[in-house]
Amino acid sequence: MADINSLVLGIMILISALISIRLGITVAVIEVIFGILSGNLGFLTPQSWMLYIATFGGVLITFLTGLEIDNSFMKDNFGKIFITGFLSFFIPFTLVSLFSYFIINWSLPVSLLAGTALSETSVSIVYSALVSKNLSNTNLGKALSGTTFITNIFTAICLSGLFIIPNVYTLLFYIIAILTSILAYKYSYLFLEHTMLKDKIEEIELKYIFLILLILIFFADLGKSQAILPAFILGLLLSKYFKNYSIAYESKKRLKIVAFTFITPIFFIVAGTNVDIHLIIPGIAIFILLFVIRFIGKFLGVYFISKKYLSSDELYFTMMVSTSLTFGLIATVFGLSSGLLNSQTYSILTGVLIIGAIIPTIIAEKIYTTSR
Repeated sequence: MADINSLVLGIMILISALISIRLGITVAVIEVIFGILSGNLGFLTPQSWMLYIATFGGVLITFLTGLEIDNSFMKDNFGKIFITGFLSFFIPFTLVSLFSYFIINWSLPVSLLAGTALSETSVSIVYSALVSKNLSNTNLGKALSGTTFITNIFTAICLSGLFIIPNVYTLLFYIIAILTSILAYKYSYLFLEHTMLKDKIEEIELKYIFLILLILIFFADLGKSQAILPAFILGLLLSKYFKNYSIAYESKKRLKIVAFTFITPIFFIVAGTNVDIHLIIPGIAIFILLFVIRFIGKFLGVYFISKKYLSSDELYFTMMVSTSLTFGLIATVFGLSSGLLNSQTYSILTGVLIIGAIIPTIIAEKIYTTSR
């Protein structure tokens, strides 16, 4: 029987790209909006294969973000980037957790989970914006990638330390992730530097990267954990190959084409379908206040310090660091599956994350366009 969902998904992916070009807005934002509309209007019901590709898309875009981090830039500016990333995490985490516990009267675990989910910076949105604006190799883009990396390390540590109860399979996942990273760092030249791979239609190097990411996803799922952070670190470790060798550099360009043509659009659209507007409406006041508090926390944590070391674009930088989606969705999905969050709380937090992906990005787009 024909699957209408596949057709609807394909139409939305193409229309999102056309609207993005027409309006000059990062395509990821359009895809998220389409996901919200289609999910709530019943136009799209994500199938199991879509959910898996969405999971893979989140890991892939995180890996690609790691590839864009300039190690020498990070070393030279580590202090500035570290403190900005830490404050980007700590202030919204603290404000949201306190508000949720003392004002909304959520339980302490739920409040801490809310603070964790809303403290992150969206890897996927930041990376999409950097690619679309050709900022990856600029100091602004490097600072954004580095700050996003530091922010999400703290978010991931907080999620793992506070909520994930490790078991033998979790330990196995950590071991596999470490071994995979070490082996990939030492031996990836066999796939990414060898001249015999040049102009080969088999695309061995892309298949090699996909296999590594699939290994991480498999063992993460087995250990009830997440492959996002290991993929981020793996991208960082392999960035030297993709920057220093022409064959690997060309492979990265093809990897981006594959990712942004089909895989990451599914991630963003499926993310949008997770929001049930009918469950948000009764708690609309909480929804708005959480978004405002998170936004204020991000602004206080990023704007004033970035203004000191960025010669310009500090407001654009602040808005991009204020975006939310990837790690936050991981936290809310964990909360729902573990029973910490009920359906309404999950929809409210996920809705805040998605609005947090849309509004700061649109503001940033306008700021960037106006300043150029």
